[in-house]
Amino acid sequence: MRNAFADEITTIAQEREDIVLLSGDIGNRLFDKFKEVAPGRFFNCGVAEANMIGVAAGMAASGLRPVCYTIASFLTYRVIEQIRLDLGYHHQRVILVGTGAGLSYASLGSTHHSVEDMGMLRLIPGLAVLAPGDEKELRPAFHAALDYPGPVYIRIGKKGEPVVHETEPKFAIGKALRLREGKEVWILALGNTLPLAMEAAGQLDNEGISCGVASMGSLKPLDTKLLGDVFTSAKVVATIEEHSVLGGLGTAVAEWLAANVTAAKAELVSFGTPDEFLHATTHQSSARAWAGLTAENITDRIAKSV
Repeated sequence: MRNAFADEITTIAQEREDIVLLSGDIGNRLFDKFKEVAPGRFFNCGVAEANMIGVAAGMAASGLRPVCYTIASFLTYRVIEQIRLDLGYHHQRVILVGTGAGLSYASLGSTHHSVEDMGMLRLIPGLAVLAPGDEKELRPAFHAALDYPGPVYIRIGKKGEPVVHETEPKFAIGKALRLREGKEVWILALGNTLPLAMEAAGQLDNEGISCGVASMGSLKPLDTKLLGDVFTSAKVVATIEEHSVLGGLGTAVAEWLAANVTAAKAELVSFGTPDEFLHATTHQSSARAWAGLTAENITDRIAKSV
């Protein structure tokens, strides 16, 4: 995903002179082409993420369109006060791109995990939270973020993630993308769990259980129309995210369900990381297995609920 982001912002920067890219001491070689086509518009802010947000806020107030890019855990946890006040309170149009989100950096331990980031940021008034499912979804999501009238957080993976969409979809903030229809089960996937959702849906279909899949690339604002459709038509609605079971997609859907329980008939089943730290350095696939984020576990739990 990060390569797709670098390509897209480089293309856009050639068309828009207001685009400015700020980095938290990563991505120097990744953005070599950007620096060639947009000289003077790339700023390595160093290991000073809080200052980077303040600089970006000032740029936005001056009419520029700044984009801040660094590892998701450092872009959010270390900088929550500046995001809340410099961007949220002042409603500055800054785009935050957190790379290596979720368990992407499992090999570097819990310091680099970002599994509470969306839960934190969706509490900030006026800040949109996006998590595209693959690189084809990322490109239009970034364009949508550029048009959004407030700050935006875009959560992406690293590189090499499977591409699910055959063509570039029409992405809109506040809308989900339906990839396949289902009657008995709907899986709502957030971010880089979209390939996992498609795999689980295929396994459920093989067991005779009709399963639909939607990419919830926009966590905030949430597609409440889709929720109304799936909760009134299916038996089970499952949420999948490489994020804590607290505060993310599962929680957002549960909040909606609590307010609309009389109209809903489906059971909610949530998949995410448990409310504990992973005290191990491992691969992303192993970290997902620890969290129960495998197609086999997802299929088994859903099938027992139908």
